[in-house]
Amino acid sequence: MQDLYDWSPALRLMALGLLLALGPLVWVWRRHRQGGLLGMRRALTLLTLFLTFDLVMFGAFTRLTDSGLGCPDWPGCYGHASPIGAHAPIAQAQAALPSGPVTHGKAWIEMVHRYLATGVGVLIIGLLVLAWRQRVAGPHPAADTPAPGLGLPLFTLVWVCLQGAFGALTVTWKLFPAIVTLHLLGGLMLLALLVWQAVGLSLAGPDAARPPALPSRWRALALLTTAALMVQVTLGGWVSTNYAVLACSDMPLCQGRWWPEMDFAQGFQVWRELGLNTAGEVLTLAALTAIHFVHRWVALPVLLLLAALAHGLIRTPGWRRAGRSLAGLAALQLLTGLSNVVLGWPLLAAVLHTGGAAALLGLLVAVVAASRSAPALAAGVDAGANGRVDVGVGERRAAGRLRGSDRLESA
Repeated sequence: MQDLYDWSPALRLMALGLLLALGPLVWVWRRHRQGGLLGMRRALTLLTLFLTFDLVMFGAFTRLTDSGLGCPDWPGCYGHASPIGAHAPIAQAQAALPSGPVTHGKAWIEMVHRYLATGVGVLIIGLLVLAWRQRVAGPHPAADTPAPGLGLPLFTLVWVCLQGAFGALTVTWKLFPAIVTLHLLGGLMLLALLVWQAVGLSLAGPDAARPPALPSRWRALALLTTAALMVQVTLGGWVSTNYAVLACSDMPLCQGRWWPEMDFAQGFQVWRELGLNTAGEVLTLAALTAIHFVHRWVALPVLLLLAALAHGLIRTPGWRRAGRSLAGLAALQLLTGLSNVVLGWPLLAAVLHTGGAAALLGLLVAVVAASRSAPALAAGVDAGANGRVDVGVGERRAAGRLRGSDRLESA
């Protein structure tokens, strides 16, 4: 029987992760070294953010293709650094159960996910090294806003190590729903940390332009919407990890009823094995329906918050592009969510639904981070008697920054 933890391929996996990260690291150094440490930090943070988004998407693909146990041990595959060395035990497991969790295809999907995660970890170490070197060099004398210090890159490195631990538990605890959901949330948190750093770096340096001021009401709504989205993403992860998507196959009804039979107590027992309740009995359809139903109905207020925030941003000079992007992503999320139900959970729609949630979270975090650095609006920015926003002096001061903010919004 294969041990759950086999550390013999660990060094080879780390070497492979370093090899994968060398390409991006060399590219950043060659293309952005003229911009100094700040320029290299900006470029490497954006590249790491892009690859982390890809990693979240590939993690969803791994989960949705039932490849999470394609290699039943960790960190390698049957004690090897790749499925090539593990060909014989994989073939034996596949012959015993052709549609089971271990096949050659699933093993490769699982290991590619681990390779990508290792490479992202190396890039995050590179971000910490650049932040340390910039701290030693000191701030740019002409910079109005200093670059983010060591704290956030260090916390990001700690977080990615914690995320790796949850990845190990995902395998060794046999897709324990609470662990898989926390692993998904950890990946999104990593994405948010990188977005926050990317925004901070874009606003640092002598060539940076701050975005125009955002009315306090929209800043507060952005925070509220971000919190609500995280609740909905958690519920969505719980639906996915419990395979409750198909508990309702019609819309807007569920099983032909507005209020089908549901067992909320059993459905939201958190600490239990996959497919079982805490008593070790198989989850009932009523429990799966409750999981699905809560996610569906919480989506309504979240979509309303997203629509209200998008409307507010579109009406605010300098934030219109962010508002339009938010509206587009919310529409995509609604479309893919509906497709998952009425089309029987197709793989493409399911992966895009996870990607849409990640993109929405990243955009909301970027709005919150940028608005914190924006100058406070003048006292004249308040609701007028007719209910419209009277921008007054604050908008006139912000107008000069619109051109620079377009670059920030596009990032």
